[in-house]
Amino acid sequence: MPMIVISAESGGMPRSGLLRVIAGLLALTGITGVAACSPDVPDTTGKIKVVAGFYPLRFAAERVGGDAVAVTSLAEAGAEPHDLELSPRQVAQVADADLVVHLKGFQPSLDETVAQEATSAAFDVAAVQPLLPGPAGRDPHLWLDPTRLATVADRLADRLGQLDPDHAADFRSRAAALRAELERLDREYAEGLATCQRREIVVSHAAFGYLAQRYDLEQVAITGLTPESEPSPQRLADVANTARAHQATTIFFETLASPALAEAVAREVGARTAVLDPLEGVSPGSTEDYFSVMRANLAALRSALECA
Repeated sequence: MPMIVISAESGGMPRSGLLRVIAGLLALTGITGVAACSPDVPDTTGKIKVVAGFYPLRFAAERVGGDAVAVTSLAEAGAEPHDLELSPRQVAQVADADLVVHLKGFQPSLDETVAQEATSAAFDVAAVQPLLPGPAGRDPHLWLDPTRLATVADRLADRLGQLDPDHAADFRSRAAALRAELERLDREYAEGLATCQRREIVVSHAAFGYLAQRYDLEQVAITGLTPESEPSPQRLADVANTARAHQATTIFFETLASPALAEAVAREVGARTAVLDPLEGVSPGSTEDYFSVMRANLAALRSALECA
């Protein structure tokens, strides 16, 4: 493979133009070269090339697209997707994609690259339905309401059908099947959380606003919309007081972030900790999917809230 040298002295070239040069060079050398010499790279000939920002978007694209799409997820398993910084190779993948499924505001690095390299291929999930207000911004975690994810799948089927009219009926059929599964999950949640001793969920970060709204729960979050934000001592005291007032027995933390804050509040109020997964990503090597994680979340909620 030839060596590529990108000089810092770009002669005044705008950053977006330089990114296109990098994307083109990598597409010609890195990506096609690897595909040509590695038998493990799947053949994507004739398929719609879809790039998804993180796990729930990849899940929806794969379920709706089926064998007609080749989906690449930018956020690696086990990595916090909020923190995504695109590599030059990933910039090339975005620039070369037929469809880029992203959620504007959730991954700023991807938003910037889409704006510069892939505006015509962009499918912004945040534009499908209005986002709920959250602490210091709009809450992006809409996939935790199964009915909202079903609507995303419907619109995704429409967009894929525009790109590949010969398979449009297949996309709509798969989206309808996914909607039926998501509506069944929605009924399980509604029935499972209908009668509980408590309705307050104390969580490590404010990812569960859509779930709380859908199933008449109250979210009490230690931190804001991103798990990296640091709460003030006053905020920690307020959460502890709220947990005591509602006799919370469980403080929830998540799989991709440190449990330290949840454990600190739990010690303060004499509660236990448990996982409530915001489904922003999956662990490396995990065999679980959206449905299995959501059902595990339901079981954790029923136990914590003492539901009948």
